[in-house]
Amino acid sequence: MAKAAKKKYNGVSTSNKQVDAEKHMNSVFKFNTDLGQHILKNPLVAQGIVDKAQIKPSDIVLEVGPGTGNLTVRILEQARKVIAVEFDPRMAAELTKRVHGTPAEKKLDIILGDFMKTELPYFDICISNTPYQISSPLVFKLINQPKPPRVSILMFQREFAMRLLARPGDTLYCRLSANVQMWANVTHIMKVGRNNFRPPPQVESSVVRIEIKQPRPQIDFTEWDGLLRIVFVRKNRTISAGFKSNAILEILEKNYKAWLSMQNDMELDIDSNDSMIPIVKSKIEQVLKETNMSDKRAGKCDQNDFLKLLYGFHQVGIHFS
Repeated sequence: MAKAAKKKYNGVSTSNKQVDAEKHMNSVFKFNTDLGQHILKNPLVAQGIVDKAQIKPSDIVLEVGPGTGNLTVRILEQARKVIAVEFDPRMAAELTKRVHGTPAEKKLDIILGDFMKTELPYFDICISNTPYQISSPLVFKLINQPKPPRVSILMFQREFAMRLLARPGDTLYCRLSANVQMWANVTHIMKVGRNNFRPPPQVESSVVRIEIKQPRPQIDFTEWDGLLRIVFVRKNRTISAGFKSNAILEILEKNYKAWLSMQNDMELDIDSNDSMIPIVKSKIEQVLKETNMSDKRAGKCDQNDFLKLLYGFHQVGIHFS
């Protein structure tokens, strides 16, 4: 992965310099809103975000989408090192110029490329004014890091942030809510209005704090997500309805056959080309009845409900990955 030159910031600024910087940026850049380029321009909001991260002098901070560096320069004042992942070469060049020749220069490492395709080095904290189109993938990538960050302070579109926080029974409660809340504690930090950005986005924003649970729940992420994908297909329909799709049954049949082969089960005497969907359907009905989950709706179920369901399926050889 190509990297831009490393550069730093001395933390000194004046009103005149900020005005000149604004004029310079407006003349040099046409921001690509398709890439989520809405630069946070309010210094009080930027400082508030950095303060909420409670950065230690020994911390390495990952920043996703630093843009022109309005958050970056504040993070550099507090952290041991900042790793900034930027997709747009123009932005990376501008950030490089901004910190060039300052005491903080050696503390900044810019990785030029797609965050979702980048293999991340170790970091303690993540801070991001998140491009809205990668909001969900970014959260799950952070959750699945071998050594997840101690804390993440992330700005999202307001509705997305509210989905992260939603509880069972809430209108916005969904697969995303149930999934993230299994692995992390999420709290709301602040609302950020449209006029705090340049150019202003079409929606309001919110900042959330995500802290990965320690120790992590002892379940497989892919299995958990696989179950939630099924039950949340229509969150207001009964859970049993989600298992009636032929496509779902075919996937579960394939998984069941794989599980049988690992068990060296006598049922493998059945020809591999024979359908085992009737058996799978019978096991699904059995689990839903025993767990009393058949007529419940995913939109009103909590983590314990889904864990009970997952455990019940595992007992009869039904897996979701």
